[in-house]
Amino acid sequence: MTDQPQPMEGTPLIAPSSTDHPLYENVVEACRTVYDPEIPVNIYELGLIYTIDITSDNAVDIKMSLTAPGCPVAGEMPGWVADAVEPLAGVKQVNVELVWEPPWGMDMMSDEARLELGFM
Repeated sequence: MTDQPQPMEGTPLIAPSSTDHPLYENVVEACRTVYDPEIPVNIYELGLIYTIDITSDNAVDIKMSLTAPGCPVAGEMPGWVADAVEPLAGVKQVNVELVWEPPWGMDMMSDEARLELGFM
């Protein structure tokens, strides 16, 4: 038996993104311009962007993780993401939150990232 709180049955570990919002694709493209300095793949394809939530008044909340808690740019990367998204036309404000649950794993990478890194 574990002391860790368990998600309610049916509750996803990663909240769904606002994929139907008109700004969603532009926000994804902005996230694709941010790279982990140690890995030659953008953070979106690495699977580090967990949730992109865009409100009806165009405020963008992003939940992201890192490949490891000890990542040397842990304190900087959320700012890089915010700096990439904030200039987009229509975006009211951006909040980027670093989360550690669920922990990032290589299975979260896109096929493109796996191919780039030689895992396929």
